[in-house]
Amino acid sequence: MEEIKNFFKRDNFSNLLGIELLEIKPGYARTKLEIKHHHLNGFRAVHGGVIFTLADLACAAASNAEGQLTVLVSASINYIKSGKGGTLFAEAQKICSNAKLSSFEITISDDKGEKIASFQGLAYHKKSTLEEVIRSHPN
Repeated sequence: MEEIKNFFKRDNFSNLLGIELLEIKPGYARTKLEIKHHHLNGFRAVHGGVIFTLADLACAAASNAEGQLTVLVSASINYIKSGKGGTLFAEAQKICSNAKLSSFEITISDDKGEKIASFQGLAYHKKSTLEEVIRSHPN
C-alpha cells in the first residue's frame, strides 16, 4: 500500500491545496485537509471545489488501492453544511463493484465529526495496472 500512497503524493493539485492521504487499503481511503484562509470562498466558508477535491482524492485512492488502474467516470456531491475552518476529512468506502465498474460513497466531515458533504463516485476499471502506470511514469 505504501507504493500506492506514494503514487498519490504526485497529485499536484491536491498537494497545492494541502490534502494529506491518511489511510489507504483496498476499497477504502481517508484524506485530511487543514483549512487555511486560501481555502475559503467569498462567504468565508470552505470553497465547494476544495471539498470536492478532498473527496475526489479519497475516492481515487480507494478505487486504485486494489492495484487496477481506475478512473472516475461520474461523480456527484451534496453539500450539507458549510465548512468554516479547522480540519476536514473525507472517508471513501467501496459500496459495490463488478468487472468494469465500482461505486464509492465518500463522507466529508469536520473535526467535530459533523457531516459536511456526501460524495458519490463511479469508477471504471481500465486494463492497465497501477504498477504499470507507476513504472512508465516514474516521476
